[in-house]
Parts: sequence; C-alpha cells; structure tokens
Amino acid sequence: MEAWTQIYDPISKSIGISALVAGIPIYALFYFLAVKRMKGHVAGAIASLLALVLGIAFWGIPASTAIGSYSYGFVYGLFPIVWIVITAIWVYNMTVESGEFEIIKNSLACITDDRRLQAVFIGFAFGSFIEGTAGFGTPVAITAAMLVGLGFNPLYAAGLCLLANTAPVAFGAVGIPITALAGATKLDEMHISAIVGRQLPFLAVLVPIWLSVTMCGFKRTMEVLPALLVAGVSFAGTQFLMSNFHGPTLPDILSAIVTIIALWGFLRVWKPKTVFHFPDEPAPTGPAVCNYSAGEIVRAWMPYIILAVLVLIQGWPSIKGPLAKMVNVEIPWPMYHNMIAKMVNGQPALQAVIFKFQPLAAAGTAILLSGIMAIFIMPNYGVGKAIGCFGRTIHQLRWPIVSIGNIVGLAFIMNANGMSTTLGLALAGTGVLFPFFAPILGWLGVFLTGSDTSSNLLFGNLQKTTAQAIGVSPELCAAANTSGGVTGKMISPQSIAVGVAATGLHGKDGDIFRFTLWHSVAMLLFICVLTMLMAYPLKWMLPS
Repeated sequence: MEAWTQIYDPISKSIGISALVAGIPIYALFYFLAVKRMKGHVAGAIASLLALVLGIAFWGIPASTAIGSYSYGFVYGLFPIVWIVITAIWVYNMTVESGEFEIIKNSLACITDDRRLQAVFIGFAFGSFIEGTAGFGTPVAITAAMLVGLGFNPLYAAGLCLLANTAPVAFGAVGIPITALAGATKLDEMHISAIVGRQLPFLAVLVPIWLSVTMCGFKRTMEVLPALLVAGVSFAGTQFLMSNFHGPTLPDILSAIVTIIALWGFLRVWKPKTVFHFPDEPAPTGPAVCNYSAGEIVRAWMPYIILAVLVLIQGWPSIKGPLAKMVNVEIPWPMYHNMIAKMVNGQPALQAVIFKFQPLAAAGTAILLSGIMAIFIMPNYGVGKAIGCFGRTIHQLRWPIVSIGNIVGLAFIMNANGMSTTLGLALAGTGVLFPFFAPILGWLGVFLTGSDTSSNLLFGNLQKTTAQAIGVSPELCAAANTSGGVTGKMISPQSIAVGVAATGLHGKDGDIFRFTLWHSVAMLLFICVLTMLMAYPLKWMLPS
C-alpha cells in the first residue's frame, strides 16, 4: 500500500476553519469530562472515534492507517505508561497490606501533622524527585497513593499531586523534554535549558502557596507561609542555578533533594500555631507522638528509598542506553509503519513507526524490582502475599488501564491524520503576537499527548520557524513550548487517568478535570504573559 501524505488545511483551504474542525475531538473531551463528568475510558473512546471519523472524512487519511495509529497509541499506553502505574500502585498496596504504611504515616506526622505541609512535602518535594528520575506519570501515581494513605480525600490527593507536578515537568526523566527538543530543532540545548530555568522558577515559588490556598484558602495559608516560602525558594533557586549553569539533566533531582532537606530542617525548629486538617477529619487531640524506633521508620520507608535509587540509576542516560540494547524487541507497527508522509520544509518525509519493547530500560521495571526487594524487608510479608497483591492491583486498575490506552490512542490518531499540526499552524499565524501563543501550543501538545517530551517533538520545529519568521528568539519560543506544556500536564486526560488509578476514583475523571482546569489556565496565562514580555520589553532576561 502506498504511503499517504498529510494535508493541513483540507476545508476550503482555510487554516482557521480547518483548525476549528480539528479541535472537535478536544471540545468533545472537555465537554464529556468537565460538563457530563463521563468516565474516562468512555470519554476517551468517543473522542478517539470522532478523531478517526474526521480524519478519514476531511483530512483523507486511509481508514486502515488511522486504525493502525490508534492501535499503536493504545499499546504504547499499556507499555511503558500503564506498566509504571501498575508497579507503583503495587508497591504502595504492599506497604499498606503489610502495615508498614502506618509507620510512614506516623513518621510524617512527627515531622508535621499539618495537611498543607504534608501535601508540599510529598506532592511537591518528593514528587519532584520522582519526576526528575522517571517522569511519564510516575510521580502522580506514587504521591497520590501516598496522600490517600495519609488520610487525604482521594479527589484532593489526585488534584493536589497533579498541581504539584507542574514545576518539575520540563526537566523530568533526567531532562528528556529539553534534550529531545534540542535534538529535534537543532537549537542549543544549554540555551533552551537556561530560558526554561528563567521562566519556571517563578511558578516553583508559587506552587507550594498555590497548593495551600487550594486546600484551605488565603487566610489559613498565611499561617504556614514561612514553610511554604522555604520550600518554594529552595526549589526555585536550585532549579535556576542548575538549569543555567549545568544543563537540563539534574535540576529536578537536586532541587527536590535541597527542598526536602531545607523543609525538614526548617520544620525541626518551626511549627505553625494551628494545625490544619480537612473538615471531615477528626480534630487532632494534640501533637503527634512518634511511636516507632528509627530502625522501624527506615525499614518502612525502604521500599520508596530503594525505588528512588533504582529509578535514578536506571534512568541515567549512560546506563539507560545499554539497558535498552540488552533486551530490545522492535516491531514495525502494522498499518502504520511507513504509511504516512509528513510535510517537512515543503517536502513529504516518510514516518517510520517502530514499537520498541525495552523492558530493562522501562521505569516500571525498576519499580517492580524495588517491590521485589521490599518483599524481603517487610515483616510478616512473603512472596505469596506479594503475588496475590499484584493480581488485586491489576484488577483494581482494570478500567483506568483502558482509559489510558484510549487517551494515548487519541493522541496518536490526531498526530497521524495531521489534525494536531493543523491546530498548531493556526496558532502560528498570529504574527508578532505569536510569543504570547507559543506556550499555548505546548499546553495543547501536552493535553493531547500527556507528555512534555511528545509536545516538544510535535511542535518544536513549528515554534522555531515561526519565531525566525517574526524576528523573535527561536530558543525563547521553543522553551515556551516546554514551559507552557508543564501547565497542561495537570489537565491531560492521560495524567488524570493515572491519578484516578492511584486513588481509586474510577469514573471520577471529570471531577478531577474540573478540579485542575482553572488552575491550569491561570498558570498558562502567567507563562504566556512572561514569554511575551521576554520576547520584546524584557529581552535582557534572555541568556546572552
């Protein structure tokens, strides 16, 4: 079968009208999740069907190729993404079943029994470390489950962890989003890293405060403002220094470590006058009493310590590459491989689509290994119980697994039939105002794909060429794609599906979407305005 060449303005040769039609699956997804509060796997399936029909009817993609792109996306959703979710929730479930999570809860309460600070400690600081080492939904899967175990309302646990995951996303998985962007655009990696590191620290300072205001309002947030500033400034300062003077690989990891140490040290000498608990919780009867020895606390935390270390080691580029080659099954995807030609610089370029099964390089495998090692550390817990727990975990996640597959399938259909590029080209037609809209492209890309890396690969070159055409720094617009993208992570249906899976909120995808939507829009507008200012009156903020 001959390859099909994408077209981007199929309707009346008008990119604006074509873009309006291309957005129909996205409008539908917004409507089904935010208004109808439809279950994620159902909303994703309907949106995927709409993209399939519109792609065939208007963009002209062959039906078999469209189906091939969806099937590839669905399987990619299962591995490596679902593999991360299953193993992360399995480790959490084992700590609960063994009773070790009660020790974790008590140890955290001894640091702080305040829900506002627990959310910052786990969702923001610890989550940023996991984002820096693994990415791809891992931090939300782990931290949301932990907050539920601590007694947080599941909706708040999922929503707060999605909000907290904003600041570190651009440098996630040892800097892969920026490394991939630099490779795709042939722009200087260090230059992009420095610009992102001059945008996101503003958000990093605000995120801990934002989390607290979301939980309890502005007045009660002022009660813990000193601790929130310690967390935000520690993270932001380290992120700025590492991204500007070292590169994109370590900002998240070191920022998280510095934040955890600084916040822990600060809370050793400072306590809020009043402790905040949710209204539906029993009122605290006094300061938390530490009921366990140091050895018991270290043992209880050991599954997560091992997890963090193994994911860090496995994700390191010099280690991950050889691991990927050790077991590497490559499958040219049926009905999709070499069946599509994208227009690149006015010439059709054939798109190879190879599914790579590289289990040793997958973050989920490192998490699995950490769980296996933890079995022999947890008291009164053996291999048989762990296997049974693994089976129950898969059953617990059966519908979220379908949701993730459908959502990733939707992203691949819209990329394959050219609808995503149509939307991007429409935004690129805004002329001198484009720097304001550049972050929106990144936001849209992450909403569609669930990944800042994928968004950068999707729109990176479009950002570069548009910026050059209007005389603006191409590195700035490419960086804005990354910075804007991080604000879309919290409303990406793929990320929400991970949060649903982690907290047991099956069918509540729409509630989480409503919880995070306006936070996402507000943060996006902040990045849009900042990028516009950096493009024109505040050019001095750009690295020389």
